Amino acid sequence: MRADARRNYERLLTEARAVFAAQGTDASLEEIARRSGVGIGTLYRHFPTRQAMLSAVFQEALAALLDRSRELADAEEPCTALVEWLRALIRHAGEYRGLTWALMSAAGTEGTGSAMTSCSVPLRVAGERLLRRAQESGAVRADVEIGDLMQLTNAIALAAEQTPSDTELADRLLRLTLRGLKSP
Repeated sequence: MRADARRNYERLLTEARAVFAAQGTDASLEEIARRSGVGIGTLYRHFPTRQAMLSAVFQEALAALLDRSRELADAEEPCTALVEWLRALIRHAGEYRGLTWALMSAAGTEGTGSAMTSCSVPLRVAGERLLRRAQESGAVRADVEIGDLMQLTNAIALAAEQTPSDTELADRLLRLTLRGLKSP
């Protein structure tokens, strides 16, 4: 990529992060282009779809979540590690209004090659490792599946997004959910 194209790309990502955080993931792409100092055609050359832009914006957070799952993979208490990672997922989903809907939609499109699926699949694999360890330790029921956990964390993040005045809602809902995961 030429230096000017690379600068445009980086400016677009920086402004997209700011606009998506302030206005949600359905914010105007024209606004992002304008704030970046480029035309809409330049935006579409770099990001042919909104989903492609969302995927690029979330790559940094995705990398952090994947790194965190690797750090937690050998934790002394597998159930605590799983819970900590689920909390991180909820925090991430809450950073951008509308991200939860995009992630929930991607959950049903595995294998389609969509941009959000490229974020969702690695998270699912990382979570599966943590869940399996918690199940093997006997702390989590054997019939719990990672897809269900991912949907539950997205639902919790969505509920918290809809009720921003209740800053403790996500944690209360996660605690309630976790009670149902424990082995009898």
